[in-house]
Amino acid sequence: MNKRCVISFAAVISALAAMTYINIITGTVSITGTEVRTILLGGLRDSMEAEVLLGIRLPRTVAAIVLGGALALSGYMLQTFFDNPIVGPFVLGISSGAKLTVAIALIFLMSRQVRPGSLFLVFAAFAGALMSMGFVLLISLKVRSSAILVVCGIMTGYICSAITDLVVTFADDSNIVNLHNWSMGSLSGTNGKDAMMMTVIVVTCLIATVIIQKPIGAYRLGEAYALGGGVNVKLLRVMLILISSGLAATVTAFAGPISFVGIAVPHLMKGMTGTSEPKVMIPGCFLLGALITLACDCVARTLFAPTEVSISSVTAVILVPVVIAVMIRRKSKS
Repeated sequence: MNKRCVISFAAVISALAAMTYINIITGTVSITGTEVRTILLGGLRDSMEAEVLLGIRLPRTVAAIVLGGALALSGYMLQTFFDNPIVGPFVLGISSGAKLTVAIALIFLMSRQVRPGSLFLVFAAFAGALMSMGFVLLISLKVRSSAILVVCGIMTGYICSAITDLVVTFADDSNIVNLHNWSMGSLSGTNGKDAMMMTVIVVTCLIATVIIQKPIGAYRLGEAYALGGGVNVKLLRVMLILISSGLAATVTAFAGPISFVGIAVPHLMKGMTGTSEPKVMIPGCFLLGALITLACDCVARTLFAPTEVSISSVTAVILVPVVIAVMIRRKSKS
């Protein structure tokens, strides 16, 4: 790892630590650094500050870090799979497909007074993500144009979102507010159990990605090169699909769709480090995705407090210019 990479990683990790601290102390209820330290060491357990910190802010902060990293990593793997720098789970409609199946499952079960568990929602989202991914793959076999592939992915996302909105419209009044917030992208309502479960799933996917980082590096240089290096390309493609879909599904199950993190972060990390090697990009994308999502969540819940805006709206405003810049640069080089 060269000096530029070391400096970039140090900057991202330092900023992530600072943003974590800001997220923990910032909000309607003010909590000082001394109080945070005391609560984490076991004091002030019966105070309102302890309840807010341990029950709301810490789980939400963990969720932003874990899910933001998951989205960025999913985007990097999809860009590797399709060899296309402007794809991601949101752009290809994968997040929208996951959102659709989760919404249908929630409405169906809630109408029967059944409260689905988080693991069930993850499986439902995974099924929807694979459904959308399969549709995009079918298109990619027929069409070689990356522009058409992206457009078809966006159209798939619109269809899934439209059906989701229709489903939410006919939800019971008691459930419609929570469903609406979730369908727009939100980390509110995350509890400790959810944070623990999403962490286990995402860390498992991260470990699996690290294990296959060398085959990914070979695959990036071309299928022929990978085959010549002894890489089982078919198995690698299956792994890329399953891991990227699993990461996107986990995000959608717990927070709804969060836009443009998956497509923009890999380009930002590549620009910061000056390399696209998997051994740098995999941890780098995860850390930078965590930082950006955590910062956007802080803005979403504090900018118009006590009203909270959708985190997806904040990520879109911040990251869409990055995506546009990538597309313009790609067009100027072609």
